[in-house]
Amino acid sequence: MSSYSTQEDLAFAGLGAQAALLARGDVTSRELVEQALARIDAYSGLRAFRLVLPEAARASAAQADRRLAAGERAPLLGVPVAIKDDMDLAGCATAFGCAGDFEPKPDDGEVARRLKAAGAVVVGKTNTPEIGQWPFTEGAAFGITRNPWNRAHSPGGSSGGSAAAVAAAMVPAAVGSDGAGSVRIPAAWCHLVGIKPQRGRISTWPDPEAFNGLTCIGPLARSVEDAALLLDVLTGNHPGDLHAPPPPGAPFVAAARRAPGRLRIALSRRIPFSGPPTRLHASVRSQVERLAGVLTELGHEVIDAEPAYRLIGLTFVPRAQAGVRDWVARVPDADLLDDRTRANARIGRLLSGRILRAARALERPLARRIGRIFDRVDVILAPTTAKPPPPAGSLEGLTNWATDKLTVRACPMAWPWNVLGWPAISVPAGFTADGLPVGAQLMGRENDEETLISLAAQLEGIERWTAHRPALAPAG
Repeated sequence: MSSYSTQEDLAFAGLGAQAALLARGDVTSRELVEQALARIDAYSGLRAFRLVLPEAARASAAQADRRLAAGERAPLLGVPVAIKDDMDLAGCATAFGCAGDFEPKPDDGEVARRLKAAGAVVVGKTNTPEIGQWPFTEGAAFGITRNPWNRAHSPGGSSGGSAAAVAAAMVPAAVGSDGAGSVRIPAAWCHLVGIKPQRGRISTWPDPEAFNGLTCIGPLARSVEDAALLLDVLTGNHPGDLHAPPPPGAPFVAAARRAPGRLRIALSRRIPFSGPPTRLHASVRSQVERLAGVLTELGHEVIDAEPAYRLIGLTFVPRAQAGVRDWVARVPDADLLDDRTRANARIGRLLSGRILRAARALERPLARRIGRIFDRVDVILAPTTAKPPPPAGSLEGLTNWATDKLTVRACPMAWPWNVLGWPAISVPAGFTADGLPVGAQLMGRENDEETLISLAAQLEGIERWTAHRPALAPAG
């Protein structure tokens, strides 16, 4: 088992370490995939996966081992990973959290294609709430996904299945999508690193864009370097993509391995306009402020400053709800959907057309106004969420308005960067007195993932996030 003394240590070794072990011949892909499948089964009570693919994974592992034995190398050759169930995988349905008899997809989406090209073994598709609408991963189609750190609490959403799978070391890394914080929120609540890259950095194909440009695809991992490695693998565009930012000047892994230099960082605590009132939980505030102190000790200048968000929410709602409407049109039986989903789709129909076009036209003026903060600072530090992880099952029985209030009160901090399309990364900020994880996000200017990754890696060197593991107990 190479230098890892236990199976548990091997499971928690991480994406890059597992890839290196495979390349050296210290472990086989078959061993890693069997371990992943065993952990998925052992912790099935977390409900991280919508679909597990044992036969296909074993066949891919056998092929990877043959390639490795022949001297072939690829970035993730033989490493098990998972993708969220809003991404196409050939031969599998893409249900996006919905009930119904979905047809299997004939082809891989661009995410799956790039993972396979890098040699990764896709062991399954992870759970998400219906059409990714809520920051809590629960629904009639699959039940309630639970947080590996405390099963009584939610892992967040909408990429909660991917986050739970990584936090429980079922896989060393997974892919999620982020339309209003859906990578960053579960990263915060599961003690992970989650990157929302620049819009278009990772292709959403076969969709030319997702949710009217709000949704980006991004990695979830236990370390910054692992998240950067997965981002490198996924970076690139399909010819049909609507958004294609300039390519990075160097691999993102290189950014994770270099010092960021002295930066000026804005500490932001203000909650963007969000309708229902909310406030920061004391544990979230104190841990984010503690990280600001760590950054100061590292030699950075931290100042209190706030982005000029104003009424940015008025541009978010039409884009989000029109996206729900578009996705509902793909569902084989809309009668099986949650009442709240159907209501949101009706709102999306009302807000489409002229209102949607106006909302999108406001993006560039908003970007100019909000972007002025980067005349004064290099990075913004802010809470990822306003609250610690809520109880699992919090969505059950709520009206649409009550659901919106719960969502906004818990998670009002992440969505503005989706409107702008700019990069952000959520990192672990610490734990509440009850041992629940909370997170902080580093938000950057357009096309500047490198600075965020470099700064996050520097923080990780002090904070040692990967030294913490959830106290897992098998199923139940």
